[in-house]
This record gives sequence, structure tokens and C-alpha cells, in this order.
Amino acid sequence: MLKNLTALFVLAAFALPVSTALAQTATAPASSAQTGEAPASAAIANPAATPAVTPPAPAPAAAPKRCDFALTLQSDEIFEHKKSVQLSVLNDKGKERIDNEVMTKLATCAKVDLIVVSGHTDLSGSQAQAQKLSEKNADAVVAYLGSKGINAPMDTMGMGKTQQIKSCDDKLPKAKLAECLAPNRRIVVEGRGLAK
Repeated sequence: MLKNLTALFVLAAFALPVSTALAQTATAPASSAQTGEAPASAAIANPAATPAVTPPAPAPAAAPKRCDFALTLQSDEIFEHKKSVQLSVLNDKGKERIDNEVMTKLATCAKVDLIVVSGHTDLSGSQAQAQKLSEKNADAVVAYLGSKGINAPMDTMGMGKTQQIKSCDDKLPKAKLAECLAPNRRIVVEGRGLAK
């Protein structure tokens, strides 16, 4: 009987720690190995595990508005003529077109980068005469623009007879030939700048 009591005490002493351990295991939270989930500390330690947030791309800057223009003044709008000779004098019709078109366009510019005035003549006369006349014609327009208060950078080009836009039969009577060649006698005014 003493032997049986001793065996019971030994069994009870062994069973108590085992049952305590089982109870603790049942109430303990599941480990990451049991759930298959990564621990929170791993997500913090590994930035790749957190999806990156990409900020939206900035909108492209709008191109600045331009106030560029080009105007062609024909010989009857610009020059005084005497006996079919072209003079470097602006007539009232030419001044009116410059006032209405060039000056109006320049008023829309916040900044004028450059105004280029090119003079052109017809095929009559020598190349030297045509060159000199085309330069004088361009200078006359620039001088008029200056008199209207335009102080933007201006450049002139005398093109002479190098850029003909109409050909005519040179056997025509002189007056008819001069009339036919009229489109070649012209001034082109070009402006470049930024709009307001």
C-alpha cells in the first residue's frame, strides 16, 4: 500500500507541470510559423513589402503665346511713282496699312524680339540699282515705324531683284511690263515676340 501511494505522488507531481504547459500553449497567441504570416516587425524592416506611393507627375508647362506676324506691302500700297520710276517714299495707303495691321499686331505683344523689314524690286534696271533701291525701301518703312514710337530691335534687308514672285514677257510695252512686274516690287514686314 505504501508503494501504491508513492507511485500516486510521483504521478501527480509529473502531471501538474505537463497540464500547466498545455494550458499555456492553448492560451498563447499563434506564432508566425503556425499562421504562415510575416511578423509586423518584418514588414517594417523590409520596405519592399510595403507598396510604394508614386506622386502624380507635374503637368507640362504651357508654351508661351507668341505675337509673330508677317505682312507684305505691295508697290501701290507703299511707293510713290513718277513716270514708272519707283521712289522710296511711303504713300498714305501704305502708312494706313502699317497703322492698321503692323501697329495693331505690335500692341498685342508683351515683348518684341525683332522686326525684320526686307525690300524687293523687279527685274528692271541693274543689279546695283535694284539693291540700292530695295535697301532704301526697307529703310523707309523702318523710319516710319520709328516715327510711330516703335523702339523694338529692327533690321533691314535689301533683297534687290533676287526673289521674283512673278515673271512677265519682256517684249511687253514698257508701261505694261511695269504693271505686270508690280507684285515683285514689295516690302515684307515680319515681327517676332511674346504675346501679352
